[in-house]
Amino acid sequence: MIEASCHCGSVRFAVEAAPGDVNDCNCSICRRYGTLWAYYQRPQVRFAVGNGPTDNYVWGHRVVEFHRCRTCGCVTHWSAVDRSYQRMGVNARLMPPEVLAAIPVSHFDGAAM
Repeated sequence: MIEASCHCGSVRFAVEAAPGDVNDCNCSICRRYGTLWAYYQRPQVRFAVGNGPTDNYVWGHRVVEFHRCRTCGCVTHWSAVDRSYQRMGVNARLMPPEVLAAIPVSHFDGAAM
């Protein structure tokens, strides 16, 4: 079990296993957020009971919501606006450093889209 949290600990989540790789996207929002995305199916991510609230941001084609901790501002995850879409991304930079260090990074040219 891998546990992760925002800086202040208000938003916590866990996944059963480390991702096979993480995605470093250079689109206009991801490069500003500085995230590394790990992808899971929605049921594979367990958010802690009693998590603090998140603010979300939706832009462009309005298909993805980016969530951040309302207290410390860390970007925690994204989810599809259409809840039938089960894939989501969690910010792997919130995982323990020793877990993240062992995961290969793939680069996605989101700026070209």
